[in-house]
Parts: sequence; structure tokens; C-alpha cells
Amino acid sequence: MLEANQNFDSFSTVNPDSPFVVMKFGGRSVASSDNWEAIYEVLVERIDNGLTPVVVHSALAGVSNCLEQLIETSSQEKSKKILSDIESLHYRLGQELGVVPDDIEGHLQALHELVDGVRLVGEATPRVYARIMATGELLSTCLGASYLASKGLNAHWKDARTILTSTKPDNEQDRSRFLSASCDYSSNAKLQHELKQIDGFIITQGFIASNDDGETVLLGRGGSDTSAAYLAAQLEARRLEIWTDVPGFFSADPKAIPTARLLRELDYSEAQEIASAGGGILHPRSISPVRQSGIPLFLRCTGFPEWGGTAVHGENSEGNAQVKAISQRSGLTLISMESMDMWHQVGFLANVFDCFRNFGISVDLISTSESNITVSIDENTGIVESDILDEVVGSLEELCKVSVIRDCSAITLVGQRIRTILHELTPVFETFEEHKVHLLTQAANDLNLTFVVGAEHGYSLLQKLHGHLVKNFQEGVVFGPTWQQICGITDESLESASPWWSHKRKELLSIGNQYNSVYVYHADSVRSSITSLQNLDSIDSVFYAMKANSNVEILQIVSESNANFECVSPGEIERVLKVAPDLDRKRILFTPNFSPKSEYIWAFERGVWVTLDNLYPIREWPEVFANQDIFIRIDTGQGRGHHEHVRTAGSHSKFGIPLFELDELKTLVSETNVNVVGLHAHTGSGILTPNNWEEIFAQLISVKESFLNVRFINIGGGFGIPEKPNQHPLNLEDLDRALLKVKNGINVKLWIEPGRFIVGGAGVLLTRVNQIKGKGEMRYLGVDTGMNSLIRPALYGAYHEIINLTRYEDSADNMYTVVGPICETGDRLGSDRMLPETQEGDMLLIANAGAYGYVMSSHYNLRGPASEIVV
Repeated sequence: MLEANQNFDSFSTVNPDSPFVVMKFGGRSVASSDNWEAIYEVLVERIDNGLTPVVVHSALAGVSNCLEQLIETSSQEKSKKILSDIESLHYRLGQELGVVPDDIEGHLQALHELVDGVRLVGEATPRVYARIMATGELLSTCLGASYLASKGLNAHWKDARTILTSTKPDNEQDRSRFLSASCDYSSNAKLQHELKQIDGFIITQGFIASNDDGETVLLGRGGSDTSAAYLAAQLEARRLEIWTDVPGFFSADPKAIPTARLLRELDYSEAQEIASAGGGILHPRSISPVRQSGIPLFLRCTGFPEWGGTAVHGENSEGNAQVKAISQRSGLTLISMESMDMWHQVGFLANVFDCFRNFGISVDLISTSESNITVSIDENTGIVESDILDEVVGSLEELCKVSVIRDCSAITLVGQRIRTILHELTPVFETFEEHKVHLLTQAANDLNLTFVVGAEHGYSLLQKLHGHLVKNFQEGVVFGPTWQQICGITDESLESASPWWSHKRKELLSIGNQYNSVYVYHADSVRSSITSLQNLDSIDSVFYAMKANSNVEILQIVSESNANFECVSPGEIERVLKVAPDLDRKRILFTPNFSPKSEYIWAFERGVWVTLDNLYPIREWPEVFANQDIFIRIDTGQGRGHHEHVRTAGSHSKFGIPLFELDELKTLVSETNVNVVGLHAHTGSGILTPNNWEEIFAQLISVKESFLNVRFINIGGGFGIPEKPNQHPLNLEDLDRALLKVKNGINVKLWIEPGRFIVGGAGVLLTRVNQIKGKGEMRYLGVDTGMNSLIRPALYGAYHEIINLTRYEDSADNMYTVVGPICETGDRLGSDRMLPETQEGDMLLIANAGAYGYVMSSHYNLRGPASEIVV
């Protein structure tokens, strides 16, 4: 592996004699005592090298989101809880750091007063919104400055609002002026002199500034990067360092695609394009100040400086025509304007864009034809309110026919001279064959090519496109190691506890020799997962979502573990009763979806719990539901999960009764004398954030007020399991604490219905290598089974770890794409996987295959799926 360039001074700077180095640390970087120890060591190194650090940092990870929720919630009880969480988070970190600054209490008191004011008037103006959001940075920097001082450094806390002043924008709404402000970043001799007089260095806030009236303004979400860039330019700093939880830009989002490669060097224009396209690690507005000032920018990972990172500078290291990165950006809204009158009409475009200017809305992408103009609006900025967008549309409709397309994603290819390599991008264009492309743009600077599609397709397209192009991403001056290589080779702490199969290698190889392909399920892992959920104090009953795996031996284990069953068909119920004929029928929950009338009748006759997730059955078949006890499935309005096909709530989902239909539901319930005893919601699959179920629980409690006999609340499943390098498991302790806070004083029984969490990690798919094809970077391993046994990678773009079990202890330094024998291009079990040198006859293990594997298998191509065995 080519070693990364660790020497900052090997890159030229226009300010080689400047003492200042601006160092920005992100929210995750400042959220733990371990990271603060790493920050201290880096600062000591800079000081020992004769430099004066200028430290800028963000709010603690998650705090800005909490503050937003605080502003948006109308519930006094929820406000108290959020405020308590914010206080606890900072005091807990303070205790870990051994400091509790006096200023903390003052900032918290001011926050309480602001929130009380918002509740009193019923809304938060942009001025108040900015003051509330600024609290996160004010609190975190108090902790940081106190800690560094306690370690013997001359760290001086400074209010960023006394350093950075916003410019006066024209034609902008209050929301833009206060929540997405810009600052002058020309050289500031006065500030340079002031900081040189300080004995030590300053630590200040990102994200916040002041206007000419001394009022607090924000630089937009992610604006801490921009704050640091402004200061670097004003101070004529030697360099700007951005420290975060990944070492730099990658060829794709490394958290989604572990085979994405680190980008070692980029010029300013390329970095700007990747950041603007959704690269995530750096705010797009932070590039311009350092670019115009000629200041090099370095991205590094807090705690792991040895990883190297990305250098952004003005020296174009590799000017060859090539794609360097693929980015995905969600949250786009398209506005399409059509009129035959626009052709050759002087000033039509000016009139159209005047409409956007008058409402202070910035347009992102633009595509034009003789009769159509389509533009995109980025709603991630947080300054585009729906009512303002409606007013813009109304204004535009005076000029042309307008249509609005919401929930879009932009997939962007970034690189050099893309027009000259269009012929090499044939696989890219073929990828979109089955997807509607709403907008296609090619940048005037020839640095990007962007496709806008429905948001539900973004993740899978990102994976497919990176798979097509990764063969061009060879390690060198520009491309570094993959995220998988970085984590696997450098950071042993990122590895989770050894999986069960690593201790049963010999047994698995023996089993594999008896089959060409076989699913192996580990009984103790199933039991352990169930127990971990049953031990949660907040949970009263665990229901196993048996659609994940209906193997009869697995069902027997579930039954013996005193877990219950969630079934989606009469066939599943019959299988459960065949395995456990004496099972109490109230330990079975039937959740049909668009099922025939006969299934509801059948389920009621058998005495199981029945869930209603659509108004049609109770409206059209009232006699079936009359006098019955039922559950109601609610669509909470937002789906979550790793792929659009597993998100089971929101406007694009077929599941659940939306909240706006509750009034009609209450009428139908009353007319049929139905007794609603339970409420149910399920938002998706593969979710690793505890607040998902906390929010569901809180929403269902509010719905409970409409149905006074509710005794049970089922917050669904979707509990994720780690799939990729550096992916942490769902924290069950945090989940339990969150649910207990919501449950406090509420007289209901709380249910959950996980499936994959219970059996996913307990199962592996063993399959034998049949053939090897290709040389160099692009090599294929053909195995005995494919999408006929495991369709999740083809259907969802799902990631499954793949291990050469035969050569388990050998070095994994060869890249392969693992494919099956099915006559379909999509028959890929894994793309671009690092494995040992592999030979025909080797046994591969595909991990996390215990859920939605065999149950979704088929005999496609008349090839039988893998067998099943429990150990």
C-alpha cells in the first residue's frame, strides 16, 4: 500500500511564515473524553512546532438535532425531556473530562428562557431560532476550553460573535439572513494582531456569528467548516485543518460503501464539486474562502492522524480525464416550468428567476429546452419553508405551467474533463435504464455529471455506479486505500466481538463439504438475541417477526424462549401452531396487508390478535369487525431504513393508516362497535438509531387519546444489525432508557416485533467457488448459488460480509466481485470485496444471512436454493 503523505509542509502555501493554523473539530470529535485526549495531543504537537492553533469546533454530536426538536415540539413534556437530555449530555462529558465550567449553567438558563418564550408566543422567529441553535456551540466550547486549560494549555474561550460579522444580503428573507448568513473573509490585520498578543491560543465556536446589530446569526447547518475557513482567510493562516470521524473525501460515502477509496489529493474545484454534490464531510461554502486566499486545506480523522487524509490545494496533482467520486444528495425538490411561449422570448428566463430571487430562494441545478426549464431546490439548507415554496410556485404559474416533484436525489459523478470520457461511461448510463431520470445536467466547468432520480432509488444506484467505476480507482497519488482496508489494517478497535462462526470454522467447513450451498443457523445466537430484548425493562413482550425466517427449528427455539409471534399470513400462523399446538392464541399477532376478506374472518375465528392497517376492510366489511378487539396500524408519516423497499411508513409506503384519516377511523370504529385495544407502527428495517422507536412510541401515545381502551402499544421492529466496517450495533441500553422516559406514568404494555435482529446474525450462507474470471483489478468469483438463494443484494443493494472460510487466516489483499450462476446481470452477492487469493473449491461464508434469505429464495433458472441446517 502506498504510504500517505503525512507532511503538511510538503504542500505549498501562500502564507509560509504565518504562525496561525486553524483547526476545526466536528461534533463527533468533541463528544468523548478519548477524542479530547487526542485533540490535546495534536494541539501540543502544533505548539511544539512553533505554531499558534486557532481552535473552532461544533456542538456535541446530536445536540443540534435536539435543539431543532426543541424548537419544533409543541409538547411541554417533550420539551422538558429534551432540555434534560441536553443538560445530562454536557454534564456527563464534563465529569469524564474532570471539568464543570461555571458558564455552562448560564447558557443552559438562557436556553430555558428562550424555550419558554417560544412556547408563550407559539412560534420561533428566525432571530430566536438562531439564538437557540447557537447554544450547542456555546456549551461545547466552554467544556473544551476548560479541559484544555486543565491540561496546562493556555486556551482562551472566545465568542465567535465578536470575531465574525455577517454581510448585508440583498433580497433575502429573515430566515436566510439569520439562518444561512455569510461573512466577509478578507484579510483582517486587526484580528491577526489581537491574537498574536494573546499568551496562548483561542478556542471558539463554529456555526455562529453576529450581524451589524449584534444579533446572533447562523452560517447554515454544517457551518462550522465555513467558520473555520473564514477565520483561516482573515488570519492569512498557514493552513486549515478539518478534523472529523473519517480521514477525508472518499470515492463514495465510506459508511455506505466500504470499498470506497480515500482521495489523497484534490484541487479546490474538485473538492467544491464533491462537497456540493453531497460528499458530506465538508460544507460546500468552506472551500471558497481558502481557495481565494490560496490556503491549503487538510482533512484528517480525530484520534487517527496516522491514517493520513485528503489534501485540498491549488496544485492539480493528476489532470487526466477521470471520474474521482460518486456522491448522492437527497432532499431535492424539482420545479418544472413549461411554456411554448418561452422560445425566443427575450427576458423570459430573467422573469422566471426573478420569482426565485424575490422570495430569497437559491436555485441549484438548471436544465433548459425550447419549451421547458427545470430547476432544483435544495431543502437541506433548512431555509426553504413549504409555504414560501408554494408562493414561488404561485408566482411562476402567472408565467407558465408549473409542476413540482418532491423527494428527489441527485447522483453526481465528479472528476476531471468528464466530457472527454463519456464513451467510457456506458455502464453508468445503462444503470439508469430502469429508472426515471427527472433531470440530467453536465457542469459547465466539466467537473461533474448529475442525474436526478426519485429519492427511493438513490442508495441502490450509488452502490451500482460505484461498482461499475471502482476498477478505475487504482491506488496512487490520487486514490488511497479503501475504507475497508483502513479499518481492517489500521484500527483494531473498530472490530466487533468475534462472530459465532469464527469459532466454528472447522464444523462449518465439514458441513459445507456435505452441500454445495447451505444456510447454517446458530441456535445459541438466536436465544441470546431474544434474551437481550427480553431483558429490557421498558419492553413487556417480544414478538418474533417470523417472515424473517420461518424454519421450524428456529420457530421451536423462539417458542421455547417465551417469545411471541408476529405473522403476516394464515400460512405463517398455521406453521406456528404446528410447531407449538398448545400456544396461547393471544401470543400471535396477525398483521395482514391488502389481504382478502376471508383471511380476517379466518384469523378472528382462531382467536389471534388482528391488526387493521387500512380503512377499506372496516368500511366495506363492517360485519367482519363488529364487536371485535383489534390493533390499529398507524402510518407515522416517515419511513426509515437502508433501502426504499424496507421503509414501511411515509407517503410512498403501502402500510398503515395515515394520521389524517384518524377522524374517519374513529367514526368507523364507533359505528361497528370495534374495541381498539392496541396501536401499532413500524417504520422500516435496518435502523440503528434508538430515537426512531422513542419517536414512534411518543406518537402512538398521542394517538391513544383518541382510543381510550388501548392497553398495548407495538412500536414495531426494524432493529438493525452491524453490516459494514466501522458500523456500531444498536445500543440497547440507550434504547431502553429512551423508551422508559416516554413510558413513565403511561399505563400501557409495550411490545416490539423484531425479526432480522433475532436471526440475521445467527445465520450464514456457505457456498463453494466454481470458477474464477479476470485479471488485475476486476476479478470475478463464481460460486455455486446466487440470487436464487440470497436475493437481498440484488433486490435491496444489501451488503453482506463475505469471507473465504477455507483461507480464513490468509491476508485479504485481493479484490473480487462474487457472482452466482443465475442468468441475470444483477446476480451479484458482493462487489469489490477484499479476500485472500482464492481458488476453485474454496468455501465462502456470507455473513448475516439468517434473515430474509431462504424465505425469499426461489427455483429461478430451475436451480434449487441452498439447504438449511441448525447447529
